[in-house]
Amino acid sequence: MRNQPTRAAAGLGAALSLVLLAACAAEGDPAGSESASADAHEEHESPDATEAQARTPRLAVTYDGGVLVLDAMSLETVGEIELEGFTRLNAAGDERHLMVSTTGGFQALDLGSWAEAHGDHSHYWTADPILTDVAYEASEPGHVVVHEGRTALFDDGTGLVRVLDSAHVADADAAAREYTTPSAHHGVAVELTDDTLVVSEGTEDARTGIRALDGDDKEIAASDECPGVHGEAVAADEAVVIGCEDGAVVYADGKITKVSSPDDYGRIGNQAGTEASPVVLGDYKKDKDAELERPTQVSLIDTRSGDLQLVDLPSSYTFRSLARGDDGEALVLGTDGQVHVIDPESGELTKSIPVIDEWEEPVEWQEPRPAILTLDGSVYVTDPANDSIHAVDVETGEVWKSAELGVTPNELNGVTGGEAHSHEDH
Repeated sequence: MRNQPTRAAAGLGAALSLVLLAACAAEGDPAGSESASADAHEEHESPDATEAQARTPRLAVTYDGGVLVLDAMSLETVGEIELEGFTRLNAAGDERHLMVSTTGGFQALDLGSWAEAHGDHSHYWTADPILTDVAYEASEPGHVVVHEGRTALFDDGTGLVRVLDSAHVADADAAAREYTTPSAHHGVAVELTDDTLVVSEGTEDARTGIRALDGDDKEIAASDECPGVHGEAVAADEAVVIGCEDGAVVYADGKITKVSSPDDYGRIGNQAGTEASPVVLGDYKKDKDAELERPTQVSLIDTRSGDLQLVDLPSSYTFRSLARGDDGEALVLGTDGQVHVIDPESGELTKSIPVIDEWEEPVEWQEPRPAILTLDGSVYVTDPANDSIHAVDVETGEVWKSAELGVTPNELNGVTGGEAHSHEDH
């Protein structure tokens, strides 16, 4: 079903306690309601909005009890939101908000940095970060996938996929495409620029494959050759890679191709893609019976040829260790404390950048462990052992900024503070 109006629930905010360090969330704060058609003059009259000379990228770091918001250049704290329970952060797609996965649904967190087009130029604004009242109900909020101006929310508890225009993701009455999978499962979905919806298939007991649907939800292609479906990434030319317990499947140009692992059990469950490369970086685990496997190989999936290459690393890594550089480099944060840089075409390990001390992956996946994020030309690495964060220049190998956080970081995400990209631009 296409473009049905949906109203985000405002009641979820009652379950969440909010504390701002700057303590200045007055009525009329533009951070509280985002709309592409909102009156710009009315927003800017708010005393909480300050015009900036340029974009102001911001980072968000979760900890046990809340979220810290940092200036991405200075690494200084600009806001703090107090949240109970285990909090997950997802890109929202508008470069201003993040979607917080928490009890009851996905809630829009305004990081307080945005841009507005004005003729042939843009104006840039900052305000205090705030947890908005805009929330999308989900019994078990799962993956959020952003691609080319569309944001897909997947409810694991019901199988409901809700796809929104990224530029309007924080509008309380944003129109949405809704589709419900035949059975609820821990799944994933992504919408492409031609309105194709690639969505996982499965049940609570087993995830088995994917389907590609056109804009009217009619099937284009399907595959049941993907046991243990998990994770997704979009590469150059809108090739979609979905991980399986025996490799991956690739959807491109209306067809699904199976990419088999060299091992009988060769699980790919987390991927990192970029439009700058046709090759997707994935993890790789081959011990089916391990309680906690600490892998030392990553996978490179070439979406052009369907080839899978394994790359040996000098250390293990975790699901928060994968990222891509501005030029498509494959980045892996190892347990040796280094960011390993891989040429995705050759599979060559070209550089290893020391950033933090050696560390070991905790047994429970919710427990803090170092995380890596690429944002606005820099790479950021959290250091839970020392309650700190570091900014890295991959090209020079320099750690150009570090900061103590005063809390133990867990998840990491951020926004550029740039203009929202809309699906309507295509």
